Amino acid sequence: MMNPFSHRISRRGLLRGLGGALVPLCTHWARAVGAGDAALGKAKSVILIFNGGAPSHIDLWDPKPDAPSDVRGTFSPIKTNVTGVHISELLPRMARRMDKVALIRSVHHEHSSHNGGMYWATAGRPYPIDSTLINPSRTDLPCFGTLVGWLAQRDGFSGGIPPYVITPFPHCDSKAYITPGQYGGCLGVRYDPFVLDDDPNAAGFKVRNMGLDANMSAARFEQRLGLLNEFSNSAPKIISPQAEAIDIFNQQAVSLLQSGKAADAFDLAKEPTAVRERYGRHSWGQSHLLARRLVESGTRFISTVNGPSITWDTHKDNFNALKNRLVPPMEQAYAALLDDLAERGLLDTTLVIWMGEFGRTPKINSDAGRDHWPGCYSVLLAGGGIRGGQVIGASDSIGAYPNERPTSPADIHATVFAALGYDARTIHYQSADGRPVPLTDGTPMRELL
Repeated sequence: MMNPFSHRISRRGLLRGLGGALVPLCTHWARAVGAGDAALGKAKSVILIFNGGAPSHIDLWDPKPDAPSDVRGTFSPIKTNVTGVHISELLPRMARRMDKVALIRSVHHEHSSHNGGMYWATAGRPYPIDSTLINPSRTDLPCFGTLVGWLAQRDGFSGGIPPYVITPFPHCDSKAYITPGQYGGCLGVRYDPFVLDDDPNAAGFKVRNMGLDANMSAARFEQRLGLLNEFSNSAPKIISPQAEAIDIFNQQAVSLLQSGKAADAFDLAKEPTAVRERYGRHSWGQSHLLARRLVESGTRFISTVNGPSITWDTHKDNFNALKNRLVPPMEQAYAALLDDLAERGLLDTTLVIWMGEFGRTPKINSDAGRDHWPGCYSVLLAGGGIRGGQVIGASDSIGAYPNERPTSPADIHATVFAALGYDARTIHYQSADGRPVPLTDGTPMRELL
């Protein structure tokens, strides 16, 4: 099935009148739609580290050394810099940084398919069906990234930078089925994210069409905009969703090109080699570094998808995959991001979330893997006013279900909104069928704030 949001509007067909100066950015940002007076929380921006495919909570954040061998696995727990808190030996860097992190060990929901689980984790609500074979639509309720971008624009966000960015690729299952909720959904195309859709670690990486062509001066660009406006004003008005979308793309592209701020933010070549090496010269590391640059430029929500696709789906050879392929680049990038934000004075105002769509089965299968398990998993929060150095909730003796402080994805979302200064129950948006919908149905975890 074709992803309805993966198309590219023809640059030649859409922007012929501007001589190629505008760009067909189908997943870009929007201008403010009316200022509000949202209370200002300590957090100003959010970075979501999303591990598509679902990491094993038992083998990373919630070890069970006293469980039977077919549950506990091959990794031993190690001490952290927080007394009494142990995590997997695979995470020595994070063990030295747990004082910055709040570890929630009792998150759960009921969808065991990848896209259904990713929707529940990021939108805070169940999708109508528990399936991987689903794609986005304009009736979707939006994820918290979309909503943070919507709130920012409601409260006066403007300028030449997207409020909501996904890097390097969108949440998806095998790229054939794109996770619903991560785009504008029922809020409309204006609130779609800017999706990088490229590898920031690639040689010569550069986001295309972020600036004017070499032969196009700012004055000449203004003249062409004036000509385009004359043509638009004299032509019959076309009333359709497609025409509205093209108008929005044009507006967004003009703002990007005239500002130059986005081009600067996405330019990783401006980072010293040592900094790029610190994050790791791989897609995940450079995406995390890009997230830091975007926070510095004013972006409000950045999803860094540790993929591509369902990379963490370890049905087979779970232990070797975690040890040799998955955890080292993830942990390097995660630890570097926390340190870099702290050193730059940004961690206090940047909320960093680490999660997957669910956990993995306590019992190891016959292929030395673990299967899908939404019954209990771990989520980590750091920065943005979150009180680190604590563990919230607990799973049972084999990590199958919450034993203390059961926590829903909606509770995570309510905590995120509260850290940003929003009362999630009193702010509503309109669903596709006209119903008022609160930002989330969850309850903030006050012990974290």
